Amino acid sequence: MAVELDYLNRLTGGINNFINGIPEEEQSKLHKLIKSVSVKKNDYFLMAGEIPNRIGFVVSGLLRLFYIDSSGMEINKYFCLENSLAISYSAFLLREESKLYIQALEDSDLYVIDYKAYNQLIESHHCWEIAARKLSEMLFIIKEKKEAALLLNSAQERYLTFLKDYPHLEKRINQYHIASYLGITPESLSRIRSNLRQK
Repeated sequence: MAVELDYLNRLTGGINNFINGIPEEEQSKLHKLIKSVSVKKNDYFLMAGEIPNRIGFVVSGLLRLFYIDSSGMEINKYFCLENSLAISYSAFLLREESKLYIQALEDSDLYVIDYKAYNQLIESHHCWEIAARKLSEMLFIIKEKKEAALLLNSAQERYLTFLKDYPHLEKRINQYHIASYLGITPESLSRIRSNLRQK
């Protein structure tokens, strides 16, 4: 329980800094609405075809967000590490079926808030409206940068950006998942790594 309270305090403290002040009573409200969920390695937090009903805050572990295309190939979109969000956000807001899967790559613990509680929170105080807007802006920026990198940057540049954006993650996941995230084959990733080692 002490670990859970510590995480919740860090979570609300981070949001507090993010929007320049959340009243204590609003922080207490968030604590009451959040629930603890565990997802075992290889299990799913969300399946494509489901209407997302919860936002996950990753306490520990690692998840990936990915698509499966018409040929059956998996395409990694993002990785969710500790202190990040696990969500198919547009489907969550629009109450549509998700096109994304969210799968645990490690045993993972999350705090979740469901759709009803999320809206209850947003409507209860303007500080949460600001937080929701900042969340939307952050997710849009991440999406736009990823799309630009795929269109404009070389595979090696994308790999170097991955190492910068996800320090130490390379040791926690296999080459297949990194290559899928970068939009290249595992063989191409091996060549990039080899070229960088030789420099």
